[in-house]
Amino acid sequence: MTMKRVNLILFFVLLFSKELFSQDINFSQFYELPLLRNPSLAGIYKGDMRITSAFRNQWQSVSVPYQSSALGFEIRSSLFKESSDYFSAGIQLTNDVAGDSKLGKTQVLPMFTYHKLIYGPTNTYLSLGFMGGAVQQKFNPSALRFDDQFQNGAYTPLNPTSQTFGRTNLTYWDASVGMNLSGEIGFAKGYLGGAYFHFTQPKVAFNEINDIRLNQKFVFNTGINLPASDYDEMFIYGDLFFQGGNRQIQGGVMFLHHFQTVGEDESVGMGIGGFYRWNDAFIPVVKFNWYKLSLGVTYDINVSKLKPASIYRGGLEIAVSYKAYLNIMNTSLQKVRCIIPF
Repeated sequence: MTMKRVNLILFFVLLFSKELFSQDINFSQFYELPLLRNPSLAGIYKGDMRITSAFRNQWQSVSVPYQSSALGFEIRSSLFKESSDYFSAGIQLTNDVAGDSKLGKTQVLPMFTYHKLIYGPTNTYLSLGFMGGAVQQKFNPSALRFDDQFQNGAYTPLNPTSQTFGRTNLTYWDASVGMNLSGEIGFAKGYLGGAYFHFTQPKVAFNEINDIRLNQKFVFNTGINLPASDYDEMFIYGDLFFQGGNRQIQGGVMFLHHFQTVGEDESVGMGIGGFYRWNDAFIPVVKFNWYKLSLGVTYDINVSKLKPASIYRGGLEIAVSYKAYLNIMNTSLQKVRCIIPF
């Protein structure tokens, strides 16, 4: 069986299988893309503005590479001068393309999160976030090879095919909501939250006669920041999510050393760590901080059932983030005391 025919089989499985087609995009550096984890995690950072981005190239050793990218933008501000409450607003963009057919999904998701101070001595905040917007799914069948185009075992592109598609483009509306509790316990800072994605269960079938819905997803998140010294920190992240009868756990630890600091907000530093996605991949990570900018690099070491074909090679991922204060804003640092520097 040729690789083209394998890709065709995978395409139809993805196109018509409710269990597989309903699963969401996932990044190894999930902690760098908070809006994809939980809308209520927006705004938990130092600064007035944050831009986060990631690019992922996966399964190049097995098939046509699966490429995923994301871009998120957040701003935050206190409600008024004497308030310790604040809000965050922004947008999350993603794009995912897979296989010969370019089966892909593009999301444009505005978000809004409100952060309420509930206990001042421990800087404890309760946050509620909402995210929703338009999603487009599409594919290009022109690059596919069908069985009736093979003669005597050889593919002939001039042969017509009986396969037809009613539509190759679909747009629908999606929405998610999340809540988290963040604060301080001694020297540690952390958060614990949960989110409910796709609660509207939009219809995602290209064929209108098939009532295939995007499965709801329930997510639980945690993050802890533990200072080890004036120049060293340890970060612990974890996610548990359920979707369409499937369950996934991912988490890990990162150690960050600051070579130089500028006040409390910027530093030059380097971090190393490791993460694990259950029954899927080990993920070593290296991260570099350069004042307002950070760069993270991971590579998935595949340990799933696909490892004989992939030879343990999963995917390369690069994430970049930028945080800053804006002179036009009434700087949020003066009004927001519970800052977890993630």
